[in-house]
Amino acid sequence: MTADYPLLLRQLAALLDTRDWLTNSAQTCAFLMEAIPDLNWAGFYLHRMPETLCLGPFQGKPACHPIPFAKGVCGAAARTRRTQRIDDVHAVADHIACDAASRAELVVPIVVDDQLWGVLDLDSPIQGRFSEADQAGIEALVRVFMDRSDLVERA
Repeated sequence: MTADYPLLLRQLAALLDTRDWLTNSAQTCAFLMEAIPDLNWAGFYLHRMPETLCLGPFQGKPACHPIPFAKGVCGAAARTRRTQRIDDVHAVADHIACDAASRAELVVPIVVDDQLWGVLDLDSPIQGRFSEADQAGIEALVRVFMDRSDLVERA
């Protein structure tokens, strides 16, 4: 089931009423968990150390930390700066299994001024959960988050 992304874009834009990246990232995670069907995890990993992603705000079970760029779906998104849409994470040789119930994953890199800021990671217990339409919709939601947040002053 594809979400009503035009509506979700308007709702997220209205929800993010501060420029604070931390508040906005926490709000975005909670919003996605409520608004997108069939998710079991939604969160940010931040690029705070060389070639490494560090756990940021999230909703779901406790998560893996840290994640090297050289490993897993999040690492691939960070390394390539391209969205990763995986239908079956168990088919990915270096998948990092934080929650064994996760079957599908969508990871969107967040790049600011040609620098990787982090990634948004969504997991689903349903194999093949994320369509091309979902990918485009989530990428658009990430742009709303980026437009509403001061990401350069993260710390």
